[in-house]
Amino acid sequence: MGILETLFERHFQSPAERVKAIQGQLGGSGRQIIRLANDKFSAIGIHYAVREENVAFLEFSRHFRRHGLPVPEIYIEDLAEGAYLEQDLGDTTLFQFLTKNRDGDSISPEVVDAYRKAIAALPRFQIEAGRDLNFKVCYPRESFDRQSISWDLNYFKYYFLRLAGIPFNEQALEDDFERLTEFLLSADRDYFLYRDFQSRNIMLSGNQPYFLDYQGGRKGALHYDIASLLYDGKADLPPELRQHLLDHYLAAVGGFMEIKRDEFMRHYYAYVYVRIMQALGAYGFRGFFERKPHFLQSVPYALKNLRWLLHHVELPIKTPTLMEAFRSMLSSEKLQSLGSETENTVVRIYSFSFHQGQPKDESGNGGGFVFDVRSLPNPGREERFKKLTGKDAPVMDYLMQQESVHQYFANVTSLVEATLSSYQKRGFKNLMVSFGCTGGQHRSVYLAEQLAKHLRARSGVDVVVGHLGLEKLGQ
Repeated sequence: MGILETLFERHFQSPAERVKAIQGQLGGSGRQIIRLANDKFSAIGIHYAVREENVAFLEFSRHFRRHGLPVPEIYIEDLAEGAYLEQDLGDTTLFQFLTKNRDGDSISPEVVDAYRKAIAALPRFQIEAGRDLNFKVCYPRESFDRQSISWDLNYFKYYFLRLAGIPFNEQALEDDFERLTEFLLSADRDYFLYRDFQSRNIMLSGNQPYFLDYQGGRKGALHYDIASLLYDGKADLPPELRQHLLDHYLAAVGGFMEIKRDEFMRHYYAYVYVRIMQALGAYGFRGFFERKPHFLQSVPYALKNLRWLLHHVELPIKTPTLMEAFRSMLSSEKLQSLGSETENTVVRIYSFSFHQGQPKDESGNGGGFVFDVRSLPNPGREERFKKLTGKDAPVMDYLMQQESVHQYFANVTSLVEATLSSYQKRGFKNLMVSFGCTGGQHRSVYLAEQLAKHLRARSGVDVVVGHLGLEKLGQ
């Protein structure tokens, strides 16, 4: 993070006194997103190694600001180091605002108004700012063309269908993909396609929307972005509101160009489908392949959207194998079980060595508890325990005989249980608890296993355990 602190001091002429990772913003991009602040100034620092993507974001940001669009101001950059500072727009995303102001399908008028404001701005990105945008800096493709569509469809096929165990005829599915691609490409595609226009990338500051994460933008059709927002998985917008907001979008587009509703709607749901498939591919890659289970919590919402589409929409083209794959997904016991899991709070418990670094929070929840257990008696100092771990009976017996271990564990369980009860009442879905010791082999492993055993007895809780120190040792 040193480069970001250097940039902060260079720009504001005063050092950052507080530096904090914004874990909730990490998502699946791999970017480091840091808030740096002192008593006078605050900024968001980005550190990311992909130069082309950084260039796209910086140039797009300056272009959009020249058009008066509400995007963050870029304060300072160092492309050689893959770092830049941008305006701090606060902590409230449209998704968070929605989540806090709804009761099932009943969504507050303030949220609907925020969506309407965000949607009213979308044609300004797509049409107004898209007219003179430098598409040469787009990364990885200049347009949402045949290659881009192929990447998304294969992402879905290989990382979702395959890994979820959904059967399909490879050639027949490829034939459907080809027909779908030809149909998508027949739409007018001479606009800026934001690419990731969804509720987590829209910040609310002073009751006004501000927009982030358009670095993957390229030339494309109008349909894709509004589909991304209205069929945003976990946002779970009710069908009536989606229709209302789509009507609002078409009216907003009409302020910039003539648009024929029937022609727009002919292609619209094909773009809804391809956006959902792109999202499912991402969930599968992060969840099934990289084994980051919190990404799979979005799958039931995508399936809910697919179920609605299958019941209410008929595309102008025939894609029988693809539709059969969707129906198989809806009847899959494996995928249905993901739905029940989302009702539970997931507690991830880790052991680790302080010498090797703390576990990273992959849930987006912010990190949870980190307990330093180095004050407890260390079995690793005795020769008889050196090749054993906190899961082996002799080590467990040794630690169970230590009064200090019992007292420590009682304090931990009291604190974790109180927090977990509050999380469950408030509908939070992730809690992370980490135990660190010197080698990550004995004390931390023992306490992580004991806490996991204790919490598995609770209803409404799923427990995931990882021993980072043991993984390093190949155990």
